[in-house]
Amino acid sequence: MSARKIDGAGEFQPVTVQTRQTRLSLAPGEVRIRKNGVEFRSASPITTWTEMTVTLQSTRDSGRVHCTGVVVACNGNRHSGYVVSMVFTSLSKQSQARLNLLAYS
Repeated sequence: MSARKIDGAGEFQPVTVQTRQTRLSLAPGEVRIRKNGVEFRSASPITTWTEMTVTLQSTRDSGRVHCTGVVVACNGNRHSGYVVSMVFTSLSKQSQARLNLLAYS
């Protein structure tokens, strides 16, 4: 997975990550958008292979990107928090283009 951290914290609004049991609202600086997924910090662990939904919204326009994926890694501990890596599944071409715009802007 190639990584590119977003330099401008104002490029998109808070990111929403959710499962059936958990809903996280993350600040833009807490999320790393990758070519085919995202990485973020969580106070509690998320089980590997958990399906999740991510919503990203750009501050430049009103378009949103809704992505579904699975957690492929969750590393850390309860004291320092957990780093969660998620890979997107079945991403449409339009969503991939918008994601690339957000990631590489």
